[in-house]
Amino acid sequence: MSNPTTAVPVSGQRPPTAAPASAGRPMATRNRAREWATRAPLLPALIFLIVVTQLPFVATLVISLFDWNSFRPDRRAFAGLDNYKTVLSDASLRESILTTVLLTASVVIVSVVLGLLLALLLDRKFRGRGLVRTMLIAPFLLVPVASALLWKHALYNPEYGLFNGVLNWLGGPQPEWLTDTPLIAVEASLIWQWTPFMMLILLAGLQSRPLDMIEAARLDGAGNWQIFRFLTLPHLRRYLELGTLLGSIYIVQNFDAVFTMTRGGLDTANLPYTIYETFYNAHEYGLASAAGVVVVIGTIIIATFALRVVSSLFREEVSHA
Repeated sequence: MSNPTTAVPVSGQRPPTAAPASAGRPMATRNRAREWATRAPLLPALIFLIVVTQLPFVATLVISLFDWNSFRPDRRAFAGLDNYKTVLSDASLRESILTTVLLTASVVIVSVVLGLLLALLLDRKFRGRGLVRTMLIAPFLLVPVASALLWKHALYNPEYGLFNGVLNWLGGPQPEWLTDTPLIAVEASLIWQWTPFMMLILLAGLQSRPLDMIEAARLDGAGNWQIFRFLTLPHLRRYLELGTLLGSIYIVQNFDAVFTMTRGGLDTANLPYTIYETFYNAHEYGLASAAGVVVVIGTIIIATFALRVVSSLFREEVSHA
């Protein structure tokens, strides 16, 4: 029976040794330092964002838990969720929530439909398209208060407004727009302002359509309506969702049009204006803060869906690339 032989190292070579466990630590440390060096320039912006947005929201959340009226500072006391119960049970606040829903839904739906029609128009080539596009975008670039003042005085004024001037020239009636149809008047001004926003989003969607599929459909004998129904509209679904969600986020918080045109009268007070009235006129700090938290929570819910739609759009664009 032969004896086991031992491996003899070849001359000039060192026997293999196990790497020490700490060999990977310097590399991990360098990677971690590189990551922090990359993130460091963003820290001031993050701190500023926390100070400007999150700390006031936390303060609002704390105030919403108190029965706090500035006219009776000695009676300030912890109220728990009573302010939230009042927000959901008070008749005027419930009415303002309903007004907010009606205002947001009508403005978003009409502006999306008009934006789609204008986007389909601008997707065609014609002389002066750039000028027409610039003119159609102009309403969205106006300051919201300036837009509301324009509609209130230049268009709706019963004495010198454009609408009544045209009706007078045609021999028609002379309505009081902000008195007879106040909510529709506010909605019309917001639709005029937000239709260009929807148009831009949908025009971007139209210009990203796969042209080869459209050409193939035309070669197969498909008409314009069939191409729109079975190719264009399904392609625009994500863009329609994005425009609807983003428009809802902004319009549900709209304050300028209601404040400037009607001062919340004649059943036009939406939730942001009611919060303003509760805080600055009634001085009910706790109740106004609770209503503000409700608005923020609703906006966050809508924004969550909007972010999902945006991320799905990015994934689709990456998959097509």
